[in-house]
Amino acid sequence: MSTTTAVDQRPATPASKTERAIEAARAQGRAAFVGYLPAGYPDKETSIAAAIELARNGADVIEIGVPYSDPVMDGPVIQQATTEVLARGFRLPEVFEIVEAVVEATDAAVLVMTYYNLIDRMGAEEFASRLAAAGGAGAITPDLIPDEAGEWIAATDRHGLDRVFLTAPSSSPERVEKIVAASRGFVYGVSVMGVTGARDQVSDAAERVVAAAKSAGAERVCVGLGVSTRSHVEEIGRYADGVIVGTALVTALRDGGPSAVATLTAELTGAGASR
Repeated sequence: MSTTTAVDQRPATPASKTERAIEAARAQGRAAFVGYLPAGYPDKETSIAAAIELARNGADVIEIGVPYSDPVMDGPVIQQATTEVLARGFRLPEVFEIVEAVVEATDAAVLVMTYYNLIDRMGAEEFASRLAAAGGAGAITPDLIPDEAGEWIAATDRHGLDRVFLTAPSSSPERVEKIVAASRGFVYGVSVMGVTGARDQVSDAAERVVAAAKSAGAERVCVGLGVSTRSHVEEIGRYADGVIVGTALVTALRDGGPSAVATLTAELTGAGASR
């Protein structure tokens, strides 16, 4: 007679796509490259093409930003891009279509980055279900704190999605512990207090943010905000598990289309050179 219990028969939570991507980069002796582009900018098909170029030129993880009317974390370049997308009549379901197209064309882990109000309006369960069906790896929610994320955590657990929370130089040790415990995939280390945007130098707080998250038990910490050059990528890659680039890529897309994104991504990742 079988002694297998009902608990034994429950399906295991699927392995994190984002974790696999970051660990594959680690196995190659480098930090993962995470590239951000807004969904639907400058139009749906071009945004898909640009994201595919990210993956072709060395991006391990792709963030698809969901346009929002009050993007408190985004700097002027990304704000302008998302404002243009919203002006043409962008609707949230487009995000899932874009994610699906990028997933089908690449091997990268594809996350969405979205303010939580958009998830809440659709419903955490519905959003998670549609994102999983599109092949998405999970979501980064910059304005959601673990204390208020119960519904989202439950929905992502049900659908095997990663959930990425942010930690900053101002985060207390207690807050960092909560962020690390709630995150799946990686912890997003914000290197500066402020909005996104390319900067000349990496903040000296970035390494401290990573160290604090690691001390709290984080296995993977990726650093973003202000990264715009290959030297930045190399510097952060010495202590972080991943390097996040956004504004520089959006500027390239604005000024030169997908081919410019390809060129800049290859420069930043070292694709074509020895990696």
